[in-house]
Amino acid sequence: MIPVSDLIGRLRERGARSVALQFPAGLARQAPGTAAALRREGFEVIVSGDPCYGACDLALDALRYADVLVHFGHAPVEERSNVLYEPVRFDFDINVLEKALPLLTGRRIGLVTTVQHVHLLGVMAAYLAEHGIEAVVAPGDGRTPIPGQVLGCNFAAARATGADEILFVGTGVFHPIGIRLATRARVVAVDPYTGETQEVDADRLVRRRAAVMEKARDAANYGIIVSTKSGQQRMNLARRLAALSDRAFLVAMREVSPAEMLDLGFGAYVNTACPRLAYDDQIRFPVPVLTPPEFEILCGARDWDDYTIDEYLAP
Repeated sequence: MIPVSDLIGRLRERGARSVALQFPAGLARQAPGTAAALRREGFEVIVSGDPCYGACDLALDALRYADVLVHFGHAPVEERSNVLYEPVRFDFDINVLEKALPLLTGRRIGLVTTVQHVHLLGVMAAYLAEHGIEAVVAPGDGRTPIPGQVLGCNFAAARATGADEILFVGTGVFHPIGIRLATRARVVAVDPYTGETQEVDADRLVRRRAAVMEKARDAANYGIIVSTKSGQQRMNLARRLAALSDRAFLVAMREVSPAEMLDLGFGAYVNTACPRLAYDDQIRFPVPVLTPPEFEILCGARDWDDYTIDEYLAP
């Protein structure tokens, strides 16, 4: 169960009596136990049952029934007085980094990870130093407030290392592919649980995205999706994109889903909501869904050689 002793103290300092809890999918099964622990301490508890994709997707509607919203599993991307963020730490055996050593070619590298493991960055850097490798851990921007932290929509901490080679420690391939496209650096990824290690190649993703762009090229019209979620709103970007084509129209959505796309009937969409929707979910969508940089290329506002990953960057 998620430890709640510190959280209880913070809630009492605020004088909160009712609490809304929000969990991402990977932590959702912790909801009953966490709610029970808080109720034993005298709090009225409501659990948000809506999907949660990150700290950009706060369950603000639940605050109608509670004094404070507690968002678990992520660091803040926006500060709100009635929202508490509770990142959840996951440990692993630091010796797993041994798997990455044969793939690292330089003596100075950038070191990044996701929020679940940022508390281990100092230990990771010390391990690498013992093996003759200087690991640079750099601050990101306001969207990644913890040094060395990357998100699927923000790789500022990787760029800020200034390194030609970056080690990503975490699960999955999306983050390291994003780092590769955002920095042009050589990227090595190690899964801290399985030990699987690889040099990341972004070419396959780029080829797949090029095919989507070709399908979208002759669309009769484009829906420029702008999110109504509090941490995903990029209306200025959406307006700028819509101005690139007289076939483009703004479309406000909270949940970007295939059913709504079919009902609206646009020939293709451009996504300014969560960047991962276009990359991860294209197979689910009935028509092409482009990222902002891809639409800029299609409209002649960006060169293909300047292809990059879509990111939310702090102003």
